[in-house]
Amino acid sequence: MLEYKQEFEKYFESHMDEIVASLGEIIGIESVATLDSSVKPFGEGSAKALKWGEDFLRGLGMKTKNVDNYAVHGDFKEGEPVLAILSHLDTVPAGEGWSYDPFKLTCKDGILYGRGTIDDKGPSVAVLYAVKAIRDLNIPINRNFRVVFGGFEEGGCDDIKYYQKKYPFPEYVFTPDGTFPVLNCEKGMIHLTFRGTSDDGSRRVDHLKAGTVINAVPGKAEFILSGITMQEMKDACHESEGFDLLLETESGKLCGVITGRSAHASLPQNGLNTATALTQAFSQLGISGFDKLSRIFVHGDLSGKAIGLGFADEISGDMTCVLTQLEKQGQQIKGGVDIRFPINKTSDEIYSIIKNTLEGSGFEITSLERMEPHYVDENCRLVQTLLKVYEGVSGKKGECRAEGGITYVHNTPGAVAFGAEFPWENNNMHGADEHIRLETFKANLNMYANAIVELTK
Repeated sequence: MLEYKQEFEKYFESHMDEIVASLGEIIGIESVATLDSSVKPFGEGSAKALKWGEDFLRGLGMKTKNVDNYAVHGDFKEGEPVLAILSHLDTVPAGEGWSYDPFKLTCKDGILYGRGTIDDKGPSVAVLYAVKAIRDLNIPINRNFRVVFGGFEEGGCDDIKYYQKKYPFPEYVFTPDGTFPVLNCEKGMIHLTFRGTSDDGSRRVDHLKAGTVINAVPGKAEFILSGITMQEMKDACHESEGFDLLLETESGKLCGVITGRSAHASLPQNGLNTATALTQAFSQLGISGFDKLSRIFVHGDLSGKAIGLGFADEISGDMTCVLTQLEKQGQQIKGGVDIRFPINKTSDEIYSIIKNTLEGSGFEITSLERMEPHYVDENCRLVQTLLKVYEGVSGKKGECRAEGGITYVHNTPGAVAFGAEFPWENNNMHGADEHIRLETFKANLNMYANAIVELTK
């Protein structure tokens, strides 16, 4: 039973215009962080967003601190905090394909559109108004809690690494940077790039570009072929259902664009991968270099089972292994791979398999980034309290979740993600028309207000 559930619900319903207006303010700050700026450490946009957050915290009567423009925090009362709520005010770039201005909040048919509405500006505003509701309603808070906003989550979390050196996190930490009910298990991650060469003959790929970022299934690819007829290419692609293939001949060459569907690389089943579709087609056409790739990254195999990966466990579920980038210029082939692996494996174990496979096929690893899995016992007080809050607010059964996505607390022992989206939603995070449903936004407000009360008892 949540003691103040009804009071919070009434408060938020009566203040929604004010809350949405505040969300509009922070959405209007183009806070794409960058290292290439005279404003240090993460550029003018990140700094402006952090100042907005600090000003809001101070306006709530919280004791604030700007930690060298890496992050800002606010304490609710005196004493060491028992709880920290961590979210970020930087965003990924707007990108293309928007129906609305990405940096102007648009409300249509009960949906709020704008870059950051779900990741992480909308949830951050929900946290702020959860604090405001506690203040305005005079809800008794026995122990101090802290709200922390970072400015470089999308760039690799150097903001929080720096912050934690100066201000270690308290006993309980959660972030609204994931999924409800509680995300207590995050798979490990490996990002690597590789290169190799092909012995080009009369049938060859003169140009290929698939994928722009390493953590997304490539939904579009362009290519130029020599020695291949239009009908041959159509025949080679006939098994790739759901893809749109456009072909034309120009100066004796076959030029093409194939369109599938982009998705976050941790959820490759939501996408249609143009890189593996083309790799399969080029291999069938006998084009040098692509037969090996088609055997390593089998089209339709999302787990890497073909090369001895494909691991899974009861908590994490299935691993994923995705070819997310593929380029060819001249005789050089370049690629990028995104792997998310279960908590019963280490990055060394996974890397040794993919490394030996690529090198055994004549490819060279050119870069490597990796993170070990993150797991918090579902029986701990933090998780059980958040599950209780979820059930009390939503009326649904609260269960822990495991995902391949990396949240803001991946490297923080004992911390979990609590929202901000529901697992059945697709809010176009990092994509065009990113959004949050107004009802989900209201749920965020109620979840975070009740969670603060319960965790500071």
